[in-house]
Amino acid sequence: MSKWVYGFGAGRNEGNASLRDLLGGKGANLAEMASIGLPVPPGFTITTEVCTAYYDNGQKYPAELQGEVAEALARIEAAVGNKFGDHHKPLLVSVRSGARVSMPGMMDTVLNLGLNDDTVEGLVAASGDARFAWDSYRRFIQMYGSVVLGVDHHRFEEIIEHAKMDAGVVEDTDLTAQDWHRVVAGYKDMVAEVTGAPFPQDPQAQLWGAIGAVFGSWMNQRAVTYRRIHDIPAAWGTAVNVQAMVFGNMGEDCATGVCFTRDPSTGEDIFYGEYLINAQGEDVVAGIRTPQPMSEARAKPGERSMEAAMPAAYAELVAVRATLEKHYHDMQDIEFTVQQNKLYMLQTRNGKRTAAASLKIAVDMAREGLIGEVEAIQRVNPAALDQLLHPTLDPKAKRTAVAKGLPASPGAACGVIVFSADEAEARAAKGESVILCRIETSPEDIHGMHAAKGILTTRGGMTSHAAVVARGMGRPCVAGAGSITVDYAAQALTAGGRILRAGETITLDGATGEVFAGTVPMIEPQLSGDFATLMEWADKVRRMKVRANAETPLDADTARKFGAEGIGLCRTEHMFFDPERIGAVRQMIMAETEHGRRTALARLLPFQRDDFVKLFRIMAGLPVTIRLLDPPLHEFLPHGEHEIAQVASSLGTDPEAMTRRAAELSEANPMLGHRGCRLGITYPEIYEMQARAIFEAAVMTAQETGAAPVPEIMIPLVATRRELEITRAIVDKIAQEVFAEMNYHLVYQVGTMIELPRAALTADHIAEAGDFFSFGTNDLTQTVFGLSRDDAGKFLQFYIEKGIFAKDPFVSIDVEGVGALVRIAAERGRSVKPDLKLGICGEHGGDPASIQFCESVGLDYVSCSPYRVPVARLAAAQAALASGGGDRTA
Repeated sequence: MSKWVYGFGAGRNEGNASLRDLLGGKGANLAEMASIGLPVPPGFTITTEVCTAYYDNGQKYPAELQGEVAEALARIEAAVGNKFGDHHKPLLVSVRSGARVSMPGMMDTVLNLGLNDDTVEGLVAASGDARFAWDSYRRFIQMYGSVVLGVDHHRFEEIIEHAKMDAGVVEDTDLTAQDWHRVVAGYKDMVAEVTGAPFPQDPQAQLWGAIGAVFGSWMNQRAVTYRRIHDIPAAWGTAVNVQAMVFGNMGEDCATGVCFTRDPSTGEDIFYGEYLINAQGEDVVAGIRTPQPMSEARAKPGERSMEAAMPAAYAELVAVRATLEKHYHDMQDIEFTVQQNKLYMLQTRNGKRTAAASLKIAVDMAREGLIGEVEAIQRVNPAALDQLLHPTLDPKAKRTAVAKGLPASPGAACGVIVFSADEAEARAAKGESVILCRIETSPEDIHGMHAAKGILTTRGGMTSHAAVVARGMGRPCVAGAGSITVDYAAQALTAGGRILRAGETITLDGATGEVFAGTVPMIEPQLSGDFATLMEWADKVRRMKVRANAETPLDADTARKFGAEGIGLCRTEHMFFDPERIGAVRQMIMAETEHGRRTALARLLPFQRDDFVKLFRIMAGLPVTIRLLDPPLHEFLPHGEHEIAQVASSLGTDPEAMTRRAAELSEANPMLGHRGCRLGITYPEIYEMQARAIFEAAVMTAQETGAAPVPEIMIPLVATRRELEITRAIVDKIAQEVFAEMNYHLVYQVGTMIELPRAALTADHIAEAGDFFSFGTNDLTQTVFGLSRDDAGKFLQFYIEKGIFAKDPFVSIDVEGVGALVRIAAERGRSVKPDLKLGICGEHGGDPASIQFCESVGLDYVSCSPYRVPVARLAAAQAALASGGGDRTA
């Protein structure tokens, strides 16, 4: 029989950190903290298996659950000496969600559960503080009403605002017990009016209502969206944690706070966080009140740090910080409450952090001896490195600052102002860069936050919802910019004495908290220090090489700076569109005879040769894979009467002849038509010119630098062995001619891009004619699925939402279909040529999950865009370690 409930605290710890999948992160860590002697209020966890059973059985609980919950509740009563629902000494509990991975703000929480018209009087008597008791009651009604009963949050806020106006006060903390008594009455009347039923007074009904709401929140839209963004399976479910309440809102000797054992933005080894005196947890994260700093060193004039206000509790918390880092070997995100100067730990979890912080923390902890180099490599999410590989604001650029808030998530972003998550998503889908501007974000904004380039809020602190979620997503965020006024109705914000309307451009600097009007230029990142150290460790571990897709000197140079070990894909057609050579390309296409084509190609030869010389120089003896012309010829011709007339005039050609030629070349499905090797076989002179340019450039570079280039000539769109044999013969013939003419011989290879299912299935035959395979997974995905990548964007998201595709197959490789063909091609190719070089050059070459697959197949290298080279280097190291390889001695 399954066990559905696990207790923790008060000497009964039935779980521990190893049971994260069963107890969720929160429940497992509460049990773990209690077991190592930290002050944790007693409670119990309802397992994630209950959540799964709940949804599998028509939202019904297992039969044994109610009895196990009753027993666990009785244990809490015995531990704290209070009784659930008792008039004199009422036990109050919190009900919180707890998935196995942190999902901040995505699911629901209820505090102070167990209060009603009777027990609130008991709380008054037990605490001796009527204001505290009635404040707690109104908080409970507000949370329960919103989370469980579905009453709009703003209805409660309106009642509080009216109460403050009636009392002539500004802050909630200025309201008296009598004021809160009246607010509670107003709440109950409003709830009855909205729901058609009185607010529930039975504590048991309250408890089961809250438990149901937490399980229900696992499937709310914001949680579903968050899981989709972060690849969290719905089948994992959430646990529910029920815990004895401790109160940070009982007076000036009480407080609540959120802190991190290191700075989650920068990774610095400093105690980082915020707290509020006389408050409950939601006050800190909701941005209703301005939180105060933890340490005196970080306090600004007018601020009162916890270190100064509560020195004993602060000192105990500092000791807890050290204990938790030593125990978990990672930066922790802590929630705590101080009740009458006594510290209680409510949560610890591995803290979400920016990519910069993740990198620094991993490297620092390895140097401190908390973890080894191998674990440091495994700690950093390769995809998150992308945050560090893009431009930041140019410090020398002119800028107009309009406001300053808190630097909640570093990085820089520029975009047009939008005021709603829906608009952010809609405009981003059209390719616009947007900045989501909100008074404060809520979990319902998750889709807009993901779509936006940056996030700006006028309320909230460094641990607000906006800050935590933005850091996790890698979005720059400026929070708590209180000098900005947002007017949703007018679709405008007022900042720095000016009005900025929706659609106008602003720039955020998440590292400083500054907001600028207009666009501020950006600069390239400097990848040194901790970044270089982690890359050095990763390079010692990984097996696969990492190359870059590049055909311009800028891309090649960028790739080398990021550690690329060669070029895995040089798309020569990109060179043909250059304004200086497009005329010759068009002249070649328009030629009626081979002689005419060769005349035009002779004009192109010096350009192509110079292109390759530049690449060979930059790569300095590293391999360079050059794909011969791939797209159909019609792509190089002008379109429309006006453009055709202009080009025809410049070439001295009849516009009608050019129109006729364009019609001759047009195809119903050009991507499956006259392109790739088919073009080279039909017009061999094109491949002859390109091969000559490659070999002349290679010899010239070798003679000039003394470092012989390693050209790898790739024939595109091969489906049969004979196609590769014919085109290889062209290349080999030109190579021998050039070597003889220039009296210099060098090593080269000829291979093919595997991008057709037939090529994969007949790889053993094709391999006999080639030296290497490079998997062009972009086209292979298109041909396997029968999907056009350009057109599929119209419905792919729908497929993902429906669960037809787990991920976009053009982003992460489809292991079952495309991956199966890659595996077949690798096995069959090497069955006839064991030393056959295998690589991947599609966009998947920079995707960590796809790189994991490439390691499992035994590919020799991956090739990706220059900016993703460091991502691929780290992902390749992690893949090697996951497969049991790599140097594990560190």
